[in-house]
Amino acid sequence: MELPGLGQPCAERSCRRLDFLPLKCDACEEVFCKDHIRYDDHKCSSAYKKNVQVLVCPLCNTPIPVQKGEIPDVVVGAHMDKDCKYNPAQQKQRIFTNKCLKPGCKRKEMMKVVCERCGGNFCIKHRHPLDHDCKGSSRPTSKA
Repeated sequence: MELPGLGQPCAERSCRRLDFLPLKCDACEEVFCKDHIRYDDHKCSSAYKKNVQVLVCPLCNTPIPVQKGEIPDVVVGAHMDKDCKYNPAQQKQRIFTNKCLKPGCKRKEMMKVVCERCGGNFCIKHRHPLDHDCKGSSRPTSKA
């Protein structure tokens, strides 16, 4: 028994396969098989309507609007020249600025680790009074 009303042929000239689950291109509205549904596969002339890319500035990470027909490199270059909020000084800010005061130690920490006895700033390894030979208070230091 034949079912002549089922399926549609692929609109791609080189294919024309009868597909029982055809797919409709959302840009050009033509029907294609699963092998030719992508814009590039059937060389869609209306792909520019749907295939939109959002550019991001490599310096300030902000999205840059691109109008149809504009060259993306030119738009990004114009943004960098005029509107870019990139601050090179901001990139060079150091996070690890709290240097350990233990002689010979060159470690730096992100947050201050202050000794309760002497008030000195130390790294995690030398934060306890016994680890940095604390000379602060006269209270005895426990070995725990």
